[in-house]
Amino acid sequence: MLKIALIGYGQMGKLIEQLAMQNDCEIVAIIDPLLGNEITAQTVADADVCIEFSAPDTAYGNINKLIDLGKNVVTGTTGWFNELDKIKLMVEEAGTGLVYGSNFSVGMNLFFSIVESTAKLMNQTEDYDLYGLEMHHNKKKDSPSGTAKVLSEIILKNIDRKTKSQYEKLDRKIENNEFHFGSIRSGDIPGMHSISFDSEADTIELKHTARNRNGLALGAIKAAKWINNNSGFYNFTDNLDEIIG
Repeated sequence: MLKIALIGYGQMGKLIEQLAMQNDCEIVAIIDPLLGNEITAQTVADADVCIEFSAPDTAYGNINKLIDLGKNVVTGTTGWFNELDKIKLMVEEAGTGLVYGSNFSVGMNLFFSIVESTAKLMNQTEDYDLYGLEMHHNKKKDSPSGTAKVLSEIILKNIDRKTKSQYEKLDRKIENNEFHFGSIRSGDIPGMHSISFDSEADTIELKHTARNRNGLALGAIKAAKWINNNSGFYNFTDNLDEIIG
């Protein structure tokens, strides 16, 4: 049975705790400032892998401490990816393992592939303009979401006429080379992401809607089981086949 330390005890941490036993895992530690504890050699001593879902402003520090302690890590926190190169170097120097991702849902990662294939096709048809939209619950701390940024990267990579993502409100006419991706935060929405291709004649919409957060939690647990037997620095999406295989 895999022994897991949860770093962060918000909605995702609580859900992973609920699903752990039925997936042959045991939660041996829960670390969260609101619980009055922190990451130390003692608090994570019994853990095989640490699953980190905290906040953008604390994730880098959490991961840094865990690597220093020789722990393998799965992190689903977004909003800190400008530090990826530093973390990759730390993982390589320590000889530990880390899996990061903007979205641990298997369905969403299949959606990434669908968007990529469609974008390659639509690149040949300049009659269509593009836009993106994402919606999340009102407790989400980053906007746009990490998933929205990944989708935007897919579009920019595969649609030649789009060279820049625009996430902010515009008080001007949008430029032809800009890909506009809007964000909404409200209520208890688990997550919705869509990419639309619009022309004078019609609109084609690709959409992924999460019914709940179970898919995210199960993906993180699968990643934890996989990284327990591996070392190195990995993106969940890039290694999906191995992780869920």
